[in-house]
Amino acid sequence: MDETIYEILSLVKKKMKEQGAFDREAYKQFVEETIDYFEEKGKLTDDDNLEFMEDQLLDMWEEVEEGFAS
Repeated sequence: MDETIYEILSLVKKKMKEQGAFDREAYKQFVEETIDYFEEKGKLTDDDNLEFMEDQLLDMWEEVEEGFAS
């Protein structure tokens, strides 16, 4: 599951750069959209703990924010 989380995180960061949206609200929105996208593509299923994954990704906000600040 960790690999999938980092895959999602990578795509979220890419979307943030492309759209120039670097605040917490945009990050949250991109996390939700990307999880939905992975579900549509079959990379995630109802068997995965999607709420836990989303929480883990949202907890990474400070690390992501610092990455964009530097």
